[in-house]
Amino acid sequence: MTALTLDKPPAPADTPARRPDRSGLLRTVIRRLATALFVLLCTATVSFFLVRLSGDPVKILLPPDATAEQENVLRASLGLDQPLFAQYLDYLWGLLRLDFGDSLVYGQPVSEILADRLPATVELAAAALAVTLVVAVPAGVFAAMRRGRGSDRTVMTGVLLGQSTPPFWVGILLILVFAVWLHALPASGYGTLANLVLPAVTLAVYSVAVVARLLRSSLIDVLSSDHIRSARAKGFGPVQVVLRHGLRNASLPVVTVVGLEVGNLLGGAILTERVFSWPGVGQLTVEAISNRDFPLVQAAVLFFAATFVVVNLLVDLSYSFLDPRVRTSR
Repeated sequence: MTALTLDKPPAPADTPARRPDRSGLLRTVIRRLATALFVLLCTATVSFFLVRLSGDPVKILLPPDATAEQENVLRASLGLDQPLFAQYLDYLWGLLRLDFGDSLVYGQPVSEILADRLPATVELAAAALAVTLVVAVPAGVFAAMRRGRGSDRTVMTGVLLGQSTPPFWVGILLILVFAVWLHALPASGYGTLANLVLPAVTLAVYSVAVVARLLRSSLIDVLSSDHIRSARAKGFGPVQVVLRHGLRNASLPVVTVVGLEVGNLLGGAILTERVFSWPGVGQLTVEAISNRDFPLVQAAVLFFAATFVVVNLLVDLSYSFLDPRVRTSR
């Protein structure tokens, strides 16, 4: 009797490694760039028309006893006698050439004025970001490790207060305590580290609350996963589990929010600069609005919008690189 032999299924052929979808990533980049340009165009258009609702700048530039003829001459020299749509087209043509015009008050190119004020705003935003990371990361980790306890509730109460308190009120309170009562720090000024402390802390309060709250929530989700249980079963202590395994996996959404907070710190410094008389772009914007300096206001608004757009674009693209699942779902 012959034995029956069963044919073995053929071994599967080695499948080549899947290459990254570069075309899909390129389409994502192009789509995001197109969206960013459209947002900037809408911002420029809205700011152009809204700023002209504030009134005639000629009334501010000339003394009260100026004649109508003098007003007409100045208005013609500034190009404000042209039809509104013609002024708008001229403005767009200048943007295409990166020409933001000249300031009506200072008589200098707007780009030079912004370049002079930009370092102060960047310095303030960088200091606020440093305060955010130094305070928010330990606070979020500590609250996640002490979940449900009194210390966790204390941290989350501080987070809630930080997200609910207006920045200008925080600044006024800090000036009252540290400048008026304690005489420890100056209330205004620029150029020294002491001048930077109060504005940086004021600007960082909201960002600290956002980052700490998100890190706590993300870390709590990670600490309940299987690989964390395995690490604990191997004998790792709570601190080692969090720092070596949990924090790395919980960092992706935090990195995204930190990137967005950079835009918020750069664009949201207007009130903080105003409270502390900080000579940055925010303070310049308020002065330009008061003086009805149309080109300077338009350029400042476009700068803040471009900051948000660029930061959001970089964060979005970095998320696609860090998490391939996001790349393939678009």
